[in-house]
Order: sequence, then structure tokens, then C-alpha cells
Amino acid sequence: MKLRASITDWISAVRNLVAPRYRPELHYMRGPGPAFARRAVMVQSRRELQILQAPPRHR
Repeated sequence: MKLRASITDWISAVRNLVAPRYRPELHYMRGPGPAFARRAVMVQSRRELQILQAPPRHR
């Protein structure tokens, strides 16, 4: 029984060395990413620019 387990472990190690399995959880990117962050900064700066360019309101 131990011999069989050792052989399967060895075969599994060789297989992973030759052709590793794709594991998407290792490559999954959590969150929106850097492009979203750049866009958020651009939107915020555009809003601030509109506020600065708007004529002052008189009460």
C-alpha cells in the first residue's frame, strides 16, 4: 500500500513538472484593477474642474 502511494505521488510530481494544471484561483484578480483607478481619478478631476469653472452663485 505504501509502495502504491509513493508511486502515485512520484507520478503526480512528474506530471505537475511536465504539464502543470491550470488553477484559475491563482490567476484571479480581485477588485476592479488599475484601469478603473485611473478612470476614477479622471472622473473626480473632471467634476472638480466643472465646480471651479461654474460661475459663483449669488444668494
